[in-house]
Amino acid sequence: MNGLFALGSNGSGQLGIGHKEDVSVPKQVEFIGPAPEDEIVQIAAGGNHTIILTESGKAYWAGDPSVGACGIVESTNMEVSKFRELVISISESLGPIAHVACTWDSSVFVLRDENNRATQVYTCGAADLGTAHTGSEATVVRTSVLVSDFPPAGTEVKYIAAGFRHIVVVLDNGDVYGWGNGRKGQLGEIDSATDATTVIRRPRRISGIPFKVAKAACCQYTTCLISEPGDGRILVLGADKSGLRSTAPNEIPNWDTISASWGGIYILQRNGTLVAWGRDDHGQLPPPGLPELESVVAGSEHALALTEGGDVLSWGWGEHGNCGPQTEKFGDVKGRWNVLASLKHLPEGSKITAIGAGCATSWINITTDGLFL
Repeated sequence: MNGLFALGSNGSGQLGIGHKEDVSVPKQVEFIGPAPEDEIVQIAAGGNHTIILTESGKAYWAGDPSVGACGIVESTNMEVSKFRELVISISESLGPIAHVACTWDSSVFVLRDENNRATQVYTCGAADLGTAHTGSEATVVRTSVLVSDFPPAGTEVKYIAAGFRHIVVVLDNGDVYGWGNGRKGQLGEIDSATDATTVIRRPRRISGIPFKVAKAACCQYTTCLISEPGDGRILVLGADKSGLRSTAPNEIPNWDTISASWGGIYILQRNGTLVAWGRDDHGQLPPPGLPELESVVAGSEHALALTEGGDVLSWGWGEHGNCGPQTEKFGDVKGRWNVLASLKHLPEGSKITAIGAGCATSWINITTDGLFL
């Protein structure tokens, strides 16, 4: 058992497993053309598409390319239920991809320049997300567009996060920029000169943050910003649904990773314990008695965690099979967890190197004795 495995919602082939049926047990993904030779380091998921990123900076896509979110494609009638290498440009040679994030119907890529700095930002898909396009929000861009004059000279992108239809970028100097839908305040205070629809069409610095930001996580209409570990101050912007702003802690100094579902924020501490707040109607918040955790990722309404002991746990809303086959009413895994994979049942020398969660999708990357896909 070696490679990237997926389960959950698959109506557009976004799991990349060769068909378009939902599955509730992990199935190995398939590739058109050569599979990646190096390790998969990130899985980013939109509403109906998935982008995976490898250590060397190559990206692969599966799912629905019709909105343009999968880069440049030959035809929207092609096989979409298997992963294939993503093309950002056919006219120029570009550097490796350093970061990727997906909104519901767009993707944003940050590429390295000739000095190996993450300074080139490309968007594709829905045109209301940061390009210079004007026109209706329904406009589709089926090519990748370089976001001009961003980031500011002398800076580079350190981290990127995406909500339902907004993007937040953290720079290496601690500044934060955002674009997309800012109606709920998820991109900070909007001045009266902004488009009446409150759609920010180019990267705009979010002002009034009382600390240098280290990382960001985006809910559906909310943004959480956190300062460097050791300080760990927290600022939440946008909608306060389920107490996302009003019940947020002021600081979590010993934080290790941060992730967000559409309605919840999850912060893993360095001691392996998980702090989370927000929506819990389907059991999205951490169940009691969790063991010590190594990593956590949040999907739209569920979460995955890798334990120190090598188990991949899932909980929350699993109606599409994304939390495994054992669910309660409405597909909930509430007040407990399922085990999706375990090193105890894998060959000696196996490692679980990455986990991912998207819109009712779950991902587990397994290597054996240094081998990748």
